[in-house]
Amino acid sequence: MQIEFVSPLWVWNTEKSQWHFVCLPEDARDQVRFALHGRPRRGFGSVRVQVRVGGSLWRTSLFPDTQRDTYLLPIKKPVRDAAGLHADQAVEVHLELLEV
Repeated sequence: MQIEFVSPLWVWNTEKSQWHFVCLPEDARDQVRFALHGRPRRGFGSVRVQVRVGGSLWRTSLFPDTQRDTYLLPIKKPVRDAAGLHADQAVEVHLELLEV
């Protein structure tokens, strides 16, 4: 299953590092939930995906975020640098679920 969406890049700061994420918007979140309904989950409820942002293509995992009621997609520094992405910037994401 392939899903496309646009979502802002945001930063989560910890004591030792920074993580950059986009949240799946409601319609994309619902598509993931529908596709995975009744299927066993990986550790922490993660979902394996292949992602394309700009010219970068990589495999990673979506992680459920119960506070925001969605999934989080981490965006690595090399991807951000290649696409010229900064916090609060809208990111066009193309992802493919690998577990369905």
